[in-house]
Amino acid sequence: MAEEKQLTQEEKDDQMINEAFQQLLNDYISSRHRKKVDLITKAFNFARQAHKGVRRLSGEPYIMHPIAVAQIACSEVGLGSTSICAALLHDVVEDTDYTVEDIENIFGAKIAQIVDGLTKISGGIFGEQASAQAENFKKLLLTMSDDIRVIIIKICDRLHNMRTLESQPANKQYKIAGETLYIYAPLANRLGLNKIKSELENLSFKFEHPDEYTKIESKLKLTREDRDELFSQFTSPIEDALNSMGIKYEIKERVKTPYSIWNKMQNKHVSFEEIYDILAVRIIFTPNNRDDEVNECFKIYVAISKIYKSHPDRLRDWLSQPKANGYQALHVTLMSKTGQWIEVQIRSDRMDEIAEQGFAAHWKYKDGVEEEYTEDENELNEWLRTIKEILDDPQPDAMDFLDTIKLNLFASEIFVFTPKGEIRTLPAGCTALDFAFSIHTFLGSHCIGAKVNHKLVPLSYKLQSGDQVEILTSKSQHVNPAWINFVSTAKAKAKIQAILRRDNREVQREGEEILIAFLKKNGFEPTVALADKLAEYHEYNKRSEFFQALGEKIVLLGEKDVDELNGKNKEADSNSGWRKFVPFVGKKKKEEHSRQELFVVPEKFNRKKPVYISEENYNQFKFMGCCHPIPGDDALGYINNKNQIEIHKRACPVAAKLKTSYGNRILDIKWDMHKKLYFDATIRISGIDRLGMLSEMTQVISSEMNVNIHKILITCEEGIFEGTIEMRVHDRDNVRAIMENLKKIPDLKEISEIM
Repeated sequence: MAEEKQLTQEEKDDQMINEAFQQLLNDYISSRHRKKVDLITKAFNFARQAHKGVRRLSGEPYIMHPIAVAQIACSEVGLGSTSICAALLHDVVEDTDYTVEDIENIFGAKIAQIVDGLTKISGGIFGEQASAQAENFKKLLLTMSDDIRVIIIKICDRLHNMRTLESQPANKQYKIAGETLYIYAPLANRLGLNKIKSELENLSFKFEHPDEYTKIESKLKLTREDRDELFSQFTSPIEDALNSMGIKYEIKERVKTPYSIWNKMQNKHVSFEEIYDILAVRIIFTPNNRDDEVNECFKIYVAISKIYKSHPDRLRDWLSQPKANGYQALHVTLMSKTGQWIEVQIRSDRMDEIAEQGFAAHWKYKDGVEEEYTEDENELNEWLRTIKEILDDPQPDAMDFLDTIKLNLFASEIFVFTPKGEIRTLPAGCTALDFAFSIHTFLGSHCIGAKVNHKLVPLSYKLQSGDQVEILTSKSQHVNPAWINFVSTAKAKAKIQAILRRDNREVQREGEEILIAFLKKNGFEPTVALADKLAEYHEYNKRSEFFQALGEKIVLLGEKDVDELNGKNKEADSNSGWRKFVPFVGKKKKEEHSRQELFVVPEKFNRKKPVYISEENYNQFKFMGCCHPIPGDDALGYINNKNQIEIHKRACPVAAKLKTSYGNRILDIKWDMHKKLYFDATIRISGIDRLGMLSEMTQVISSEMNVNIHKILITCEEGIFEGTIEMRVHDRDNVRAIMENLKKIPDLKEISEIM
């Protein structure tokens, strides 16, 4: 009987696998690629054999994952046979005994190269300090600069992992969701995969802040009818106008995703009800003549701006100069009859496909032949080249490296002109110095100033779109460490750091020699541990900074350092010198030491289980100042280099980097507090000033809610006041309740939490 049951399970699996693969083949055959069905079938059979008997955490056969990734690559991105084969094989080298050479022998060099790029580097070659996650990402980018399909398949892989993230433990969910938001969503955006980017962001948001996600979802459902009503009222006169012009078109509504709504609520400190651009309208038309589509966009714009008044500063024209990710459209903001601004995006069917699918859609308009990329991708090649340059300068720190790459991902850009009138695309917010480095490293490192529109400006001058820039240089100019603070492009940052590191290396070497001589003189064996101990004693976070200070003679080694190494400083410090005459100074130190025994993570610690923080143990954790987590916040833990647990909010920017570079050290944190302890929280308020306003606010906070006010700062100008209130609360619910009650006060217009 059991035998029979076993069989049926296996048969069920086989049936499921075959159906999924058949679906993939059908989608591939109906696409416009050259038909290489046998190659894809061969890859499928090979992968199926390799992963035989393995299951995913969700319980389904492992091969379902490669099929799903290939399915996404085929139907959602529109890639061809090479990519589909690589997607089917992407885990074979990593999880089975086959090597890249085997794949090359069977499927050829191109597929093998892509699979190699998708294979993680095996762990253990970096030491504890390096971040394997960042190294893998680096490898991915290196292969990507040879073949962009690597990164697209990686994004498809990540999308499927996000869709099936339910089955993972919470700490893994935070790691994967954080990494997705930090790296993969911006990458998808940079490649123009808009639909995938939105889904990745939403899924990450759903796993990191489940409660917030459900709230926004339900509010979107509640307001849906109003939106539909507004949409139909707004678009019916537009439809009449377009029909009379004889244009083939369709009008869609675009509703803001929960993630972008939440993001706006966080950044602008507003509530859901105060977000006005949840609805936008898209007009997608099919031009009669492909060459004429830009003109048609403007014709439509003229027609609709006769019906509704347009916002003078909100016309965005990406037709003549598309965004770096290929996006082309005309955006206008119109005033509806109900008094709301509504954004209208006008694009042709081709532009719409490129906007949703990225430049994978370019191929569709090139006679359906899957060729290598042509001139449309020169923007992209430019970007890949920059990334290659960044990778050529080794960066010691994983976090710095990720930041540098991330700087390069954001697609909002400006156009500036060279003195000869050539156009250059640069990220928004960049300076004259960035422009110099973007042309040539020599120009950047010897730059003394610039002329923008024939006026002299300093290096730190922020360029605007349409500026004409001429760089002034001098042979005697050298790279200045202060430059790092105002350049904003990845290339400039990386080049400046590389040059500074080269200069610093000499100084650091001297510093290291001074330390070694000092240690030997005092009878110590020079080791890394001793260097770290002294670096900590002199309050340097990094050993290299300590060597630098020694080399520059900022730190001089002496008797105190020998005592520190022998462990004598501890006792001497507590009662030394003048401290024993000032009763409270020494004692406070002692008290703190006895109170703050931080929890140290043992060797055999189960990282999958959540860590509960209660009144009894909360002193054993480090609550980080970057984001001030308090009970009730969505929080996570991070095991630092000393094996202590740091607590961050899940949305904290520092935590985002930690999730992306040290994901295996992330823990799930749960609160087990019973409203006994107090924590600091700050809210921001503004409104119309009148007599008795402050008294009403304090009345609500102190008398009605019994909350202790710590500090109030209020400024008032021309009848409008704004300020902050710091309070001592038990948890985040307290803060929300206070804000709800404050909203009832007349003339108090805006309230938001800061910390």
